[in-house]
Parts: sequence; structure tokens; C-alpha cells
Amino acid sequence: MSRVDFAYGATHRLRAACRTAARHVRAGHRLLVYCTDPRRLRRFDGLLWDFDPVSFIPHALVDDPLADQADVVLIPDTTALAAITSTGWLLNLDLDCPPGAERFERILEIVSGHDADLQAARTRWAAYQQAGHEVRGHRLTPGTLKP
Repeated sequence: MSRVDFAYGATHRLRAACRTAARHVRAGHRLLVYCTDPRRLRRFDGLLWDFDPVSFIPHALVDDPLADQADVVLIPDTTALAAITSTGWLLNLDLDCPPGAERFERILEIVSGHDADLQAARTRWAAYQQAGHEVRGHRLTPGTLKP
């Protein structure tokens, strides 16, 4: 089973997700990012371009010809996620648990303080636990996820 880490208390979920992606890229890891909401995924894609003016996070959509070379791969749907052969780290920006979660070594969840986000995270937490995953929670404090 996978280990699932919930980082909760983010002021802005997508900005915190960008900082998380930057940290993983600097550490030499490849990160898959799953989100079936096209608007949210576009916003995250845009933030990766300009959230930090002194760095760039190489990223691409999974169907882009350069996706194999990208450090961060954006996955917009369940079909594309099912086709992924990599089983490393997955950052889930969806409101639901990713299908096939057990295939991944680690799953990262970023949770803001917004009521809807908190409720969706609680539902995912329970689903992960029920599926037998190791679930851990981490409170974000100011400055925890600096780029």
C-alpha cells in the first residue's frame, strides 16, 4: 500500500502545491500531478510558470511530446493516470482519491483551510485509511514550504 501525506493548513492550496513541486524537483525527484478539474489544473500550470520569479519548474501535460523529459507531469484524467507506468510520487490536486492509488509509493495531499477543501480532504483521508494505506497528517506553519 501507499503512504499518503496530508499537509494541512495551507493558505493557498495551489501555491503550496507549487512550492512542494519545486522542492521535489530540486531534490532530483520526478513528480506526477493528478487533477481532473481542467480549470484547477490550468491554474496550477500557470502558477508553475510564475510563482517564483527566479526559478522554473520544467513541467508538461502527460500527452505532450516532452512529458518524458519533464520533472513535473500533469495528468488531467483517469485514463491518462491508468496509463502511467511510473509508480513514484503523486501530488493529488483532485477532490477525490486518485484511482489506483496503491500503485504509487507516496501520495501527497495539500489542504487549505477552506471549508470545502477541508471536507473533501476528510473524505479522502477516510477512503485512504479504509483502503489500507498508511495516512499521515502534517500541519503547515508559515514558512514550512518555502520555494
